[in-house]
This record gives sequence, C-alpha cells and structure tokens, in this order.
Amino acid sequence: MKNIPVPAAFLQACDIIDADHPAVLAKAQQLALGADGVMETAQRCFEFVRDHIQHSSDFKRNPVTLRASDVLAHGTGYCYAKSHLLAALLRANGIPAGLCYQRLTVGDHGEPYCLHGLNALYLPDAGWYRVDARGNKPGVNAQFCPPQEQLAFVIRPPQELDFPGVYARPVAVICDALRTHATYDAVLANLPDAAVLPQSADWLPLR
Repeated sequence: MKNIPVPAAFLQACDIIDADHPAVLAKAQQLALGADGVMETAQRCFEFVRDHIQHSSDFKRNPVTLRASDVLAHGTGYCYAKSHLLAALLRANGIPAGLCYQRLTVGDHGEPYCLHGLNALYLPDAGWYRVDARGNKPGVNAQFCPPQEQLAFVIRPPQELDFPGVYARPVAVICDALRTHATYDAVLANLPDAAVLPQSADWLPLR
C-alpha cells in the first residue's frame, strides 16, 4: 500500500509510546537535524535505537524498561521496549510508526516459543516497511534498506510465524511481562508468548 491515509493512532503519543515526553522530543529533533527528508530521518532513528540502546539480555542490563522515555533514559531494553522507543522517535518526527510481532522458538526448534517485537513505519514511496532495532550481534544483521526488508530473524515455518499487521499500541501480553518482572534475567526466564494476537481497532494490515 502506498500513499494511503494512515490512522492518527500511528502518529499519536500514548502512555507507553510517549512521543510527547520532553526527552524523547529532544532526541527526535537531534536525530532529524540536517537530515535530507523522511527517509534519512527514519534511518537515523532506527540506527540510534539499534546501535545505542543495549538489548537487556545481550548486555545483562537492568532495569527492565517498558515506556519509551524510560528506554531512552536508561539506555537499555528488551526488543519490545526498544520497539516502543523507535516508534516514539519516529512519531515525534511526524513519521507514522507502529509495532509488529513474530513468534520465534527460544531454542533451535520447537517449544518453548516467545514473542519478538519489531516495528513498521510508513514511508511515502514504500508504504508500510518493517525494521528490527533489537541490536545486531553475530548471526543478527538487521538493516534499513527499503524497499527490501532485512530483519533480525528469518522465520522458520511451520514452528515460527510473522503475525500479520501493525499495531498502534503494544499488546497486553508484552506489557504484562515487562511490568511483572523486575530484572532482565527474570524476563528471560519468562519471555512472553502467544499463539494468537488480537486484531484490535488500532491494528492495520501491512500489505
């Protein structure tokens, strides 16, 4: 889909994607300074979150963060929390953005499974485009290269799947996990999972 109306929810701040927080607004403005249009601003926001916000379990970092402004303040977050910050920075720069989810195996194959959080942003010439700012490491090489997607993980069916669509707000099972567990290792031992996610009023198909 290209050049279609985007619902206001994908540009607005909310309690978790607090794009109107002063620190988030300041960082968004800093990242956009001197950028040559939407594409460069979006790439700068993506690369900042990917490269400068440390993934909680990769770096064994506390505290557990949820709200975008807290992710920015503490410089750390799980993939879900990092996606909240990226959505906030993009929205603060007037770029429609939402949240996407995958269901991945925790080990090499089969159970247990966990959800993985990433983003979609709306680009005028490409439509909805997914990016994954969880943070690169050996075996993970996510990039911003529209219109091609280069995400952190390649889905391995039938066990793993991409949930269809983009959400304006994070799903409850993610928020509950990050609110319930106080340390990165407690989250790691209780990663959120769901075989089905609701298609709420704040949900759109990606294609």
